[in-house]
This record gives sequence, structure tokens and C-alpha cells, in this order.
Amino acid sequence: MTETFHVAVVGGTGNEGRGLALRLALAGVRVTIGSREEQRALDTAAALRSKPGASRIDGSANGDAIAAADVVFLAVPFAHAEELIAIHHERFRHGALLIDVTVPVIFEGGRPRFVEPPAGSAAEQIRRVLPEHVRLACAFKTLPARLLEHVDIPLECDDLICGDSKESREAAMQVVGRISGLRPVDAGPLETSRILERMTLLAIT
Repeated sequence: MTETFHVAVVGGTGNEGRGLALRLALAGVRVTIGSREEQRALDTAAALRSKPGASRIDGSANGDAIAAADVVFLAVPFAHAEELIAIHHERFRHGALLIDVTVPVIFEGGRPRFVEPPAGSAAEQIRRVLPEHVRLACAFKTLPARLLEHVDIPLECDDLICGDSKESREAAMQVVGRISGLRPVDAGPLETSRILERMTLLAIT
């Protein structure tokens, strides 16, 4: 991973996506917010650029954001993740890194419930549909979106990273490590996501 990598945050208009985009931009990373609606991405990017130090954020439609990025954060609701990847399957760069931050959690009566995907975890399900030439890692599975979005609150915590290879994990750790206060920790293979995604319930209850 070079020092000048370009990040796309797909689903960047949601709470978690905005928080990721802003914190990465404040760390000097070039960020493109992706959305199904290009104008919504542009409006969100403009609002975030108004924050001091966050000038390196722009917006575009999801496909264009993916095509331009070395690193793609998948921050859409998990229910839409497979469809999004299928639609934009050909837009991913060869050797790109997808960092999955989704969790298969639904709310029933105001209470969160984990819904296990057929592959065992959201990350493993995504690996099944992701192009072979795209690497996959997981991050931010256990950090609440509300914490990421409030950049005035310092992050002083570990972030557990798992992935489909040692190289994928190392690349993701380099990206995550750019965010002030975050300490990326190698949590092993992609199967670890089964544990991390269930831990999310503790963070939101």
C-alpha cells in the first residue's frame, strides 16, 4: 500500500460512512464518498469538507467511487451488500482492497438480533461474491457508528482486523492506523469475523 492511496467509502452518506470518511480525511487520506444517488454523495462530501482539515473529500456514484479507489470501505447495510457488489462487480480495480464494516444485525421491537448469513458471517458471505482479484479484510466491526461520527471525541482503542490473507490484513492495518487514536490489531483469518460480528451486539445494546 502506497502512502498516496485513494479510499472510497461506499455507503458514505450514512452515519458510519460519514464518520469513516471524515476521520480518514482528517488523517490526510484522499476520500471519495459513494452513494446510489450521486447528488446525495456530492452534498454529503460538501458538508464534510466544511470541517477544518477535511478538504480531501469528494463524492460520486458508487460505481465511479469504486473504480477510482485502491481501498473500498463497504459501509452499506449488509442486506444490500451482495447486490451492490454484483452491480459493480467489474468496476473494482485489480488488486484493490475491500474493507468490510457491515454486520448482519436487524432490529426487532427495538432490540438488535444477529442474523447468521449462510457462509457464517457477513465477511465470508461477501467473499463468495467478490471478484477474485479483490482482497478482503474486516475492520470497525465492534466500533459504534455514533463514536466514529463524532470526531470531537478522541478514539483511544484497539480495532480488530481479520482478512483473507496476511497481506490483506497488513494493508487494512496500514489504512486503519492512519486514523488518530486507533490501534489496529491482527485478529487472524476471515473466519474470525464470525466472532467480531457477534461482538457488535455488545456495542449497540
